[in-house]
Amino acid sequence: MSLTSLNQLLHLLADGQFHSGTELGERLQMSRAAVWKQLQGIEQLGVRVHRVRGKGYRLPDGLDLLDVEAVVRHEPSLAELFQLELLMSTPSTNRLLMQRQSDIGIHGQVVFAEVQTAGRGRLGRQWQSPFAQQLALSVGWEFAGGVAALEGLSLVVGLAVVDAVAALGVKGAGLKWPNDVLLNGKKLAGVLLELSGDATGPCQVVIGIGLNVHLDDCDLIDQPWTSLRQAGYQVQRNALAAALLDALAKRLKCFAEEGFSSLQKDWIAHHVYQDQEVSLLGLREGQSGICRGVDAGGALLLEIAGEVKSFNGGEVSLRAKSASSLQKGGD
Repeated sequence: MSLTSLNQLLHLLADGQFHSGTELGERLQMSRAAVWKQLQGIEQLGVRVHRVRGKGYRLPDGLDLLDVEAVVRHEPSLAELFQLELLMSTPSTNRLLMQRQSDIGIHGQVVFAEVQTAGRGRLGRQWQSPFAQQLALSVGWEFAGGVAALEGLSLVVGLAVVDAVAALGVKGAGLKWPNDVLLNGKKLAGVLLELSGDATGPCQVVIGIGLNVHLDDCDLIDQPWTSLRQAGYQVQRNALAAALLDALAKRLKCFAEEGFSSLQKDWIAHHVYQDQEVSLLGLREGQSGICRGVDAGGALLLEIAGEVKSFNGGEVSLRAKSASSLQKGGD
């Protein structure tokens, strides 16, 4: 059976109600045996199917499925800026765009995935994305001016995530240097950038974003995390995808034209560790001090013994020094 028919079946079951095998077969124009095979395909995606004799099949919690056309309906201007693609399952949306960039330009390409089987986070960590529980996407973008002109880009993407959730009524989302969005002191979203190109010429960047929307339980995540649902927000993923792409386009335009310095104050205004005592991990010798925000290039500013020093990203991780801090979150 095709992915198209699997997608159609998912949409029929997304309401969380019982549907008989006969009804599903008639609506999909396939035999009950074929419906059964497609239901097995749904379970292979990690979606639980509830079966009751005499009633049929249902998805107990329903599904909030992504739909490219629905995303554009929320924000029609996106059709002029992006080429949107939705996959049911892929190892990694970032990897997919990185493979494409060697053959064709990827500027404006957006790949969503309902589930990633090998998604990655910062420092080589695995990013867990259960089916239809998160917003997992990668965006291709081209910048002129070489790699040096991209300083602070991950911070800009974090700002766009905060813009998007705030536009849908989420209060209190904040930023943790260099690439995390926190809510209630726990990780809500992460950013992973991968780039290729000339040191002084055009660069193509793949912007990977993972945002917890409906996630309720995941034993495989090894750090404090939260989701919009856990925080009490009922956000529809197509509306969130539209708000995120709209915010990202605006922030990237400003960044490309004026650099990070034009967004520095906005980032600091959402910085959860501003003027708090923190520790930097990943250095040969750990550093602790008072976090004074970021400089015009996006480097972290840390006041140590009265002297403010700057630190760049890479393999460096930031932590609140006090384990009891309410703002403590993961990488």
